[in-house]
Amino acid sequence: MTEFHYISYSQEVIFGVGSLDRLSEAVDRSRWQRLMLCASNSARRSGHVSSVEAALGHRLVSIYDHAQPHVPESQVAEALALAVDHQVDAVIGLGGGSPIGLAKAVSSALEEKRTGQPARAAFPTDQPLVPVIAIPTTYAGSEMTAVHGITQHADGSSRKITFTDPKITPKLVIYDPRLTLDLPPTMTASSGLNALAHCVEAVYSITRHPLSTAAALSGARYIVHALPRCHAAGDDLDARTEMLIGSHLAAISLSNVAMGFHHGLCHALGGTAGVPHGIANAIVLPHAMRFNLDATAPQLAQIAEAVGLAVNGQGAEAAGEAAAQRIYELIDQMKLPQHLRDVGVSRTDLPHLAQVALQSRAVQSNPKPIRDAAQIEAVLEGMW
Repeated sequence: MTEFHYISYSQEVIFGVGSLDRLSEAVDRSRWQRLMLCASNSARRSGHVSSVEAALGHRLVSIYDHAQPHVPESQVAEALALAVDHQVDAVIGLGGGSPIGLAKAVSSALEEKRTGQPARAAFPTDQPLVPVIAIPTTYAGSEMTAVHGITQHADGSSRKITFTDPKITPKLVIYDPRLTLDLPPTMTASSGLNALAHCVEAVYSITRHPLSTAAALSGARYIVHALPRCHAAGDDLDARTEMLIGSHLAAISLSNVAMGFHHGLCHALGGTAGVPHGIANAIVLPHAMRFNLDATAPQLAQIAEAVGLAVNGQGAEAAGEAAAQRIYELIDQMKLPQHLRDVGVSRTDLPHLAQVALQSRAVQSNPKPIRDAAQIEAVLEGMW
């Protein structure tokens, strides 16, 4: 790695137990006066929405609290209408990847509506008209990235489309481990596997660089140490804090490198087959690692060391295979689904899913070239 190029984004990140209490002062510094909150029903039930309401008071002028997984385009339209009606000047995403992704989509759409021009940045330094604030309560990582996805419906089928633009990167991120204490065990495990997948894919990304690799390997170490503890005892605040550090590093690692086969396939499974994103990550990750092993063995050997394996004397491919097996065993330990048939995917769906995945930019950026749907279908068969 003697040549590299990446874009870094201007963000304020506040991390620590109780950091939600600093939301109001951070909003004051940025002089935002009319904010909208995007969240899910579960965030309302848990009391997290009420906490944001209490922190912001009259400045929180609108709440859209029934965000659904994979950001259906119909919900973007609904939330955008609220944002227009209430003349918001910043959008908060509270929760996992879907509420934060919805906030990103609303930010972009609102700018286009107000200016009559595409909201896409002409230069990496361009600033958004309507900034995004992210308050993650899972380990999905959307809070650090310039990417969001929208599920579009046409001709009786669904497809998740991803968009990348520097302007949608959240300008303020609040990490408060207290907000993860009520994350159920299955969501903890699947969301944590999503973060671990970020680390793996960043390590062998075709656009990796020294910062992404360092963040990915450090993130993987935190995650494999903390995630089983979080799954076993959700109220362990020290473990939750460590896990949130790991997911933050994982998100940084993937924030400015190209994604690959793993994430492209997960998006196809989510947008087209309705598989929850974290569960898709758990099923796909070991298979994607093995698929890419012959092209990425030196990088996967680094992952092996990061997840605690002794690789002295092993060749890179053996170490990479051991890493895939270690992660498979971690998934099994936390009792997550490991087959597509266990999450409602029919075997007859596999050819169509392979075709959808082949169209993904992420799949086309995989370190091991993927030229036809048959390659993807063979991997899907192994997962089924």
